[in-house]
Amino acid sequence: MTRTKNERGQVLVMTVIAMTVLLGMTAFVLDVGAWFHSKRQLQATADAAALAGAQALPDDPGTASQLALTYAGKNGGGVLGADVTITSTYQSNDTIAVGGKKTEPGFFSRILGVDNVDVKASAKAIVGPPAKALYVAPMVVSCDHDLIKNCNGKNTPQFNVPTTLPFSALGAPGAFGMLNLDGGQGTPGSSVEGAWILHGFNKYLALGDYYSDPGAKFSSQQVQGALDDRIGTELLFPVFRTLGGQGSNAQYDIIGWIGFHLTSYTTQGNNATLSGWFTQYIAQGILAGSGGSGGGSGAPGSFGVKSIQLIG
Repeated sequence: MTRTKNERGQVLVMTVIAMTVLLGMTAFVLDVGAWFHSKRQLQATADAAALAGAQALPDDPGTASQLALTYAGKNGGGVLGADVTITSTYQSNDTIAVGGKKTEPGFFSRILGVDNVDVKASAKAIVGPPAKALYVAPMVVSCDHDLIKNCNGKNTPQFNVPTTLPFSALGAPGAFGMLNLDGGQGTPGSSVEGAWILHGFNKYLALGDYYSDPGAKFSSQQVQGALDDRIGTELLFPVFRTLGGQGSNAQYDIIGWIGFHLTSYTTQGNNATLSGWFTQYIAQGILAGSGGSGGGSGAPGSFGVKSIQLIG
């Protein structure tokens, strides 16, 4: 009888110990989950702060740092001035790194002696001219335009200066300055070209050779309607260096991209003239693996268009 009572007492003690350990582990798991949630939020803040700061690079590192700090402060904090650094990867001041740190308290975990933990996150973004760009319009611009003069990658275009872009015979029979962006030699319909103007081409376009659209589309209602809708907005145009061949075999050598703010246009038969000015432009794009010298081999020329990517 006494032995049975002793065994029952031992079971009770073991049960209490097991319950205590189980509750402690459960409580610790809850805290760990809260810490991981905080880390995810801090990582999102660091990522967004790096992307925000990169918008001012490479031209203004000071503004880039301030943008990153301001954005982080408005979206959870945890980033100090010393946590933002500007470095050079492929060109001067083209990379921004943002670090974040928060001390998160432990509630249930204090049972196990863990009062708080340090949660950390880091992000790095790089900016540069894209080797591939998204939402490109099909009209080309010469790298030798009076306000560009950057066929060798050593000049900076003049931005925000009113100018015109003539689209007529550009040196090859059947070439009116409009591309077949889908890569074929055929003649896209006017509705297709109009959609590319209105929305931009919905795939990433790489640098290199593109066939001309040999059809004259500027007299079409679809193209003019698209241009009407784009007045007052910025378009992303391919920049070409050379044009060879003729008709459906004419090819433009695309060496970069440039932004153009469209203010008006006129058409005369198969020809058109666009009015506006060149702009600096942040495009959705994929960066080249090296610097920004011009060339159809994959290194884009610098025409005021840049893309931003998170790295590392």
